[in-house]
Amino acid sequence: MALWSGRFKGSADELTQEFGASLPIDRALYRQDIAGSRAHASMLAKQGIISRRDMRDILGGLDGIERDIESGEFHWDIADEDIHMAIESELIRRIGEAGKRLHTARSRNDQVATDLRLATKALSRQLMEANLALRRVLLESAERAGSQVMPGYTHLQHAQPVLLSHHLLAYSWMLTRDFKRLSAAFDAADASPLGSAALAGTTYPINREMTAASLGFSRVTENSLDAVSNRDFLLDLEYACAVMSMHLSRLAEEFVAWSSSEFGFITLSDAYSTGSSIMPQKKNPDFAELVRGKTGRVFGNLVALLVVMKGLPLAYDKDMQEDKAGALDTAETLTGCLAVMSGMIETMTVNGDAMRSACETGFLAATDVADYLVRKGMPFREAHAVVGELVLACEKRCCRLEELSLTDLQRICPLFEDDIAGALDIDSVVRARTTCGGTAPEAVAVQLERARACIAEDEYVINALSHIVEMGPLA
Repeated sequence: MALWSGRFKGSADELTQEFGASLPIDRALYRQDIAGSRAHASMLAKQGIISRRDMRDILGGLDGIERDIESGEFHWDIADEDIHMAIESELIRRIGEAGKRLHTARSRNDQVATDLRLATKALSRQLMEANLALRRVLLESAERAGSQVMPGYTHLQHAQPVLLSHHLLAYSWMLTRDFKRLSAAFDAADASPLGSAALAGTTYPINREMTAASLGFSRVTENSLDAVSNRDFLLDLEYACAVMSMHLSRLAEEFVAWSSSEFGFITLSDAYSTGSSIMPQKKNPDFAELVRGKTGRVFGNLVALLVVMKGLPLAYDKDMQEDKAGALDTAETLTGCLAVMSGMIETMTVNGDAMRSACETGFLAATDVADYLVRKGMPFREAHAVVGELVLACEKRCCRLEELSLTDLQRICPLFEDDIAGALDIDSVVRARTTCGGTAPEAVAVQLERARACIAEDEYVINALSHIVEMGPLA
């Protein structure tokens, strides 16, 4: 019989019990729920609302329940609806009257909000750590790449040559911003709603600051209505995950292309590839494709929660029970994607010769030839047109810019001299881009130092985070 059944004559239908239960999902929050109950019971005793003996019985009972859940010996009953009722029902069964006093001055509404905020903090930190791990791998790969040159692209067309290290660092900076979004989600969740009760607060002389501090929250929520109905912090987490998943998908797409026969820029490790059931020669980048594909799941979870919340009146509504499955799935999915991408990058082989060979097509030095003419006194727009004419001439001859003779060049523009050779050399083109954030080796060296510093700063951020109640198994 449900703990709320006093007002009802009949029992719930088996179908509606199953339909309304969140226990299969929110049982992953058992550590958060038990931690919240411990803090609440200790506060009630400190405030003289329950006896210290009741508190000791409650804490002992909660300890036993947690041990049984951890060992797999706890019996889950779908009739309990959710993790809160499952634990409280078992506590009452084990310790009797003292267990019935635990729910004094609280509601499931502030209880679930507390659990979910604690879970959001734990998931945010878990994802922040995985984010850092991938950034370290990207940094190491960029350092190993050294002076390897590859074509840079716009519109998937050859554009200008860049260092491979420069290209990899672009993703490191994306992930650095993702870390900040996760940190913001952590901060948004770092306020305790416990004590808001159902929606209006409570008449008991509770101490909300005490429970907040006990649970590792930096502050308490300011409005009881908002406290039990707010899921902004969860949206912040899912948004941060959605953006990071999009960044991983872009990188995965590049790896799919780069590992193809057409590119041949990288060879993925056998551990991060699969074969074909019919074509024995195949080596497929399935795990990169899965990272790309799982982005749809992560996006879908964010949109689902936005739709759940969009029309809800204050305060708590049962619709909000749908807030957890997507968030837990997103965190688990993205944690796996980050780990797979880290392993893929760590174990891949870079085919530097193929990358350099690709730089010989697509007229990658064209902009530098235009800049050469600008230095000779020609306005850039005119120089742009001249080089366009040179490219057309090369296409007709099926040759490269550097294969044109000085006579050929001067026939189109007399400003060309022997020193044009420097503007056509790929390594010189790369070395010339020394501006802050550019692809020249010296500029990339500065980037590497800054990326290392950002990783060190973010490691400090993680170490400085307040007490975390770790998640239970998500599966």
